[in-house]
Amino acid sequence: MRIAIPSESGRTETYDLVAKPLSQGSFPRSFNRRVFSAAHVVADPFADANPSRAAAVDWDATLAFRRHLHGLGLGIAEAMDTAQRGMGLDWKGALELVRRTKAELPDALVFSGAGTDHLDPKDTRSLDDVDRAYASQLEAVQGTGSDVILMASRALSAVAKSSEDYVSVYRKALALCDRPVILHWLGDMFDPALAGYWGGRDFETAMQTCLEIISDNESKVDGIKISLLDKEKEIRMRRCLPSGVKMYTGDDFNYPELIAGDDVGFSHALLGIFDPLAGAAAFAMSRLASGDTEGFHRVLDPTVPLARTIFRSPTQYYKTGVVFLAWLNGFQDHFVMLNGHQGMRPLPYFSEVFRLADQCGILRDPELAVDRFKRLLAVYGVDGSA
Repeated sequence: MRIAIPSESGRTETYDLVAKPLSQGSFPRSFNRRVFSAAHVVADPFADANPSRAAAVDWDATLAFRRHLHGLGLGIAEAMDTAQRGMGLDWKGALELVRRTKAELPDALVFSGAGTDHLDPKDTRSLDDVDRAYASQLEAVQGTGSDVILMASRALSAVAKSSEDYVSVYRKALALCDRPVILHWLGDMFDPALAGYWGGRDFETAMQTCLEIISDNESKVDGIKISLLDKEKEIRMRRCLPSGVKMYTGDDFNYPELIAGDDVGFSHALLGIFDPLAGAAAFAMSRLASGDTEGFHRVLDPTVPLARTIFRSPTQYYKTGVVFLAWLNGFQDHFVMLNGHQGMRPLPYFSEVFRLADQCGILRDPELAVDRFKRLLAVYGVDGSA
């Protein structure tokens, strides 16, 4: 198969597809690594919605994708950044998403985001405001029966004056948790408002504060997800964690190496890239679970260039690439996103994502993917015929 795709030079180039989809497979949940996909949501393209109003979600398609993830053996990280949390999906919509997922899949491994995003940082006057916001969302999320990912707080970042402020807020929030939670350290490449989180401008200082919080509240912490896109920092912190606390990699650039681990330890996974790579991730984990480390790397290593392209700067718009691939792979019937975020990446970006997805076998039905990409190209005035 051939398609003419636009390049960054402004010209179209003929691309010959590899068209060899990866094998699919699930992996046993009894394996010693927990693997979560942070899942996207499907917009309702027929709703009378705009950025000034609540997001309109296609619940049937959104929940169908979650059934797909569960069937592969993956856990679901719900109502997180990949679901456009705070970038189209507000707190009310996020809670509805958590409720529906838990009702649809009561036996699935689901951890859901609880944060403070209903509290505008500009209106935050004190740590008490942050405490109340965390308490409100924790009560609501735990009330659905979901386990919790304690999300980083823009409001806390705005009002905290020192690392002690973080220690105080997290101590109070964790005291309200009825089961161990996953903490989330989200780097400022994902959200510039979180620069200097934990009260330290350098990694070492921030890490020590985070480790203090974990150590002081160890019974309430299942693990911590780090999304800093720096494998050395993750490994450094992984080796400092208490023995009962898991490291969940959120490194969408270096995930194969971090999940495989080294002689000292390994990372579990909670990744946005495991939304478009769900089938490949499950198949790779089945290889690792059977002791075939080479097979694990043979599947996942070739996906890294695709992941790095999807998550390229400005990183917060990676969701556009995630949903683009969901559309190409038939998980939804359109390429429309909450708040029009399908327009947050330029056309050559889609060409590169398409090409790399084909080369690593992520396009499940290459003919369908070609047909759909040609439709998108036509919207931009490009004839994809080659």
